[in-house]
Amino acid sequence: MSERLALIWGSAFFAGSLAQATAWVSGQPAVVLLLGIGLLAGHAGFDIVHPENLGAGLEPLVGLLVSLVLFDGGLNLRLAGRDLQRSVLQLVLVRLVLGLPVAALLAHALAGLPWSLSLVYGAIALATGPTVVTPMVRQLRLAPKLGQLLEAEGLILEPISAVLGLVLLQVTLGDLGGWQEVATRLLLRLGGGVALGALAGLLLSEALRRLGTVAAARGGEGQTAPNGLELQLTLGVLFLMFSGCEALLPQSGLPAAVSAGVVVGLRLDAAATQLDELIRQLAMLAITVLFPLLAADVSWAELSPLGLGGVGCVVALMLVRWPLIQLTGLGLPSLDWKEKALLSWIAPRGIVTAAVVSLFALELDRAEVPGGGALKGLVFLTILMTVGLQGFTAPWLVSRLGLAQPEATPELPQAG
Repeated sequence: MSERLALIWGSAFFAGSLAQATAWVSGQPAVVLLLGIGLLAGHAGFDIVHPENLGAGLEPLVGLLVSLVLFDGGLNLRLAGRDLQRSVLQLVLVRLVLGLPVAALLAHALAGLPWSLSLVYGAIALATGPTVVTPMVRQLRLAPKLGQLLEAEGLILEPISAVLGLVLLQVTLGDLGGWQEVATRLLLRLGGGVALGALAGLLLSEALRRLGTVAAARGGEGQTAPNGLELQLTLGVLFLMFSGCEALLPQSGLPAAVSAGVVVGLRLDAAATQLDELIRQLAMLAITVLFPLLAADVSWAELSPLGLGGVGCVVALMLVRWPLIQLTGLGLPSLDWKEKALLSWIAPRGIVTAAVVSLFALELDRAEVPGGGALKGLVFLTILMTVGLQGFTAPWLVSRLGLAQPEATPELPQAG
């Protein structure tokens, strides 16, 4: 059995690395190829990789690795300028106030989900995953303003989406009494996660700063701590914080990871850049193995019953983002029509969305509430279509709109 589990992980790592290499050679978005190779290796393809054999240990591991990706995003989230901060705030509020009910209505009217599960879908569909958006932004070479806006949207909405979806699921299962209790539970998990994450970020940044001071005292100006020590300490604090938050307040670990990353990035500022590259490489490794693994868990039996109604629901969800972005851009001269057009199209869903709905489907099955398979199928269909369509067309759209930054070219030595 242990050999079979090792083979699953080995296959996932190999499939992910093969997709990354193919993406680099071909110039295609890596997230699309990661998703495609996971589908081919899993239940929907050659049925080689069976993630369900990993058992209960898969869920906490996914959570820890996702917290690393969110921490990496928070570490690099420095929203300079009031216009950009206002754009992010308006986009998040518009998506919350209008995006959730619209998505729920589409799921009920087109995909046939009952209203209770449609609201859960609307909450889950809010998240535009940083695990997908961040690699796409870097590969497309978007201007910093656009890239930061897309990444900030995902980093803020993904934890909110997971917590809100869990609370609405508990309403569906009858675990919560009224809307007052719903609001209390939501604020407690979000606020508690942000507060605990900020505290962990303060402690971690102070520890990293002290390490730098001790290293400088021992070896002189510019001396750094031993290789890997800062990274080990960062991962230790991050994973302990995430697991502790999940034990105290389920689903609070995601907002805590973002909050901790933001605090460390802001407090260390220039010094954080020494840590950025190591964390970024580990975050990419997490994406490389997790995306094919979760995609391999999708079967056609979960997707096919949705039929054209499910496809129509996802297409309508992608198209309805355009008026939401127009509302977001009202009174914001910093966004021109080209930038609004790109923002209206790029909204892929990612790993956290897949992990959350897999957990929710299990909870619904245990409670013998019908519709868990349909909810999971619709969410995975949303991931497949948004990542596939938007991932393949984004490079073309960026090129047509002229929004890509030129590649940096190395300076040639001067002839002397």
